[in-house]
Amino acid sequence: MPNWLIEFLYVLAISKRTQWAIILGVVFFVGINLLGHYMVANFELHGPAKGLQEVIAQKFAHKYDKAAFIALLSFLFLAYKCYKKDKKRLW
Repeated sequence: MPNWLIEFLYVLAISKRTQWAIILGVVFFVGINLLGHYMVANFELHGPAKGLQEVIAQKFAHKYDKAAFIALLSFLFLAYKCYKKDKKRLW
């Protein structure tokens, strides 16, 4: 196994902050996506606005997807920062 991979796995195994940042990123990503799917599935308009229901639901779904990706990327950035800090501390 290459030395850089061993070093990466070692620091990842020791760094609890990095592990928590990755776990929270995945949990928030899945949670926001599930919440968005639930909210869009229960979205219903009545009367003359019924024709706009599908378009508005797609817009909301897109906004929830964007929020989920932003949360995931920000937690991954936090994990990277924690990894770099712990790598300096350990090596």
